[in-house]
Amino acid sequence: MTLRIYILIPIIFISCTYQNESKLIQQKLGVKLIDSNATFGTVALFYNLKNNPESKIIFGHHHSTAYGIGWRGEIDKSDVKDVTGSYPGVIGWDFADLNFNPEEQPNWLENNVIRAYDNGLINIFAWHLDNLVTGKNFYDTTIVVKHILPGGSHHEIYKRELDRIAYFSKHIIGKDGKLIPIFFRPFHEFDGSWFWWGEHFCTSEEYIALWQFTIKYLRDEQKVKNILYAFSPDCKYTSEYGFLERYPGDEYVDLIGMDNYWDFTPLGEGLIAVKAKLKLVSKIAKERNKIAAFTETGLEKIYDEKWWTDKLLKVIKNDSINIAFVMVWRNAHLDHFYVPFKNHPSSGNFIEFKNDPKIIFADELPDLYNLGKILSY
Repeated sequence: MTLRIYILIPIIFISCTYQNESKLIQQKLGVKLIDSNATFGTVALFYNLKNNPESKIIFGHHHSTAYGIGWRGEIDKSDVKDVTGSYPGVIGWDFADLNFNPEEQPNWLENNVIRAYDNGLINIFAWHLDNLVTGKNFYDTTIVVKHILPGGSHHEIYKRELDRIAYFSKHIIGKDGKLIPIFFRPFHEFDGSWFWWGEHFCTSEEYIALWQFTIKYLRDEQKVKNILYAFSPDCKYTSEYGFLERYPGDEYVDLIGMDNYWDFTPLGEGLIAVKAKLKLVSKIAKERNKIAAFTETGLEKIYDEKWWTDKLLKVIKNDSINIAFVMVWRNAHLDHFYVPFKNHPSSGNFIEFKNDPKIIFADELPDLYNLGKILSY
């Protein structure tokens, strides 16, 4: 069954500015994005993901069209497509890649994002930003956050990193001539201790201040109008209070999600815990009029051949869980992959997962970037 989203909105006659039009559209739709001046496509993406009458779940895969097992940089290729015949509906990217432009493919990130949008897919960005104090990678947990906040020794350096994101975001144009809406998921898995923005390396107040500054700088200073902002802790929380301890406020979040690999492993808390945590994500998002999502998960090397239907599908196929999408991590090499490639033992079960009526891949996506003819110019 294909997901169908019906928009029943009266025609609006407006003669005011574009910005006021966007704000009025949001009011008529009963939604409130972080950015009251967001592009129409960005508003449409938010609305259509949040208002999913059949509670379908879109499947996503990080870096899906950039590389896979035994290949890299081949146009229109994806391990997901090789196995199922379809792209995933969501593709994950990383703003850290803006600092990496190999000479042979200087525009690879931009080109992949544009192709995904032109095919109707959703683009979502994480940000594995290097340690700006030491110059080492994001796993270097030397204290950073307090130094990049306003007044800190590395604040201007941090702003230059945000300028890269702003420039990129304001210059990605689809074949329809419109700015491409994207999700941005900064400082994810902050309740862990493996990134420099983790809970052991900054206070709750510092983390919230960093989040709020980041959004205000991109939205208000750089006038970026095509980003939806996603808040996604790891799975360490056990209560709503714990989940919201570092929540920056409803006015700074569009999507509420969770990353959870741990509970699918023998050392984790198991499927019951995954369900409970996703139910809490769904509840919090609904109460705050936000999108809910399972922003990262997966089983590395997929050593359980029936993981897709016996584990992942069982977890997300629940009436109390209302998430817009689920995304698994990348296929980098034979010791680090999260979707099956051709002839992998779990390929058949992956196809079974795709064919479940609850799940949506790219071949069943509706037009998520359109609200219909609701404007008359």
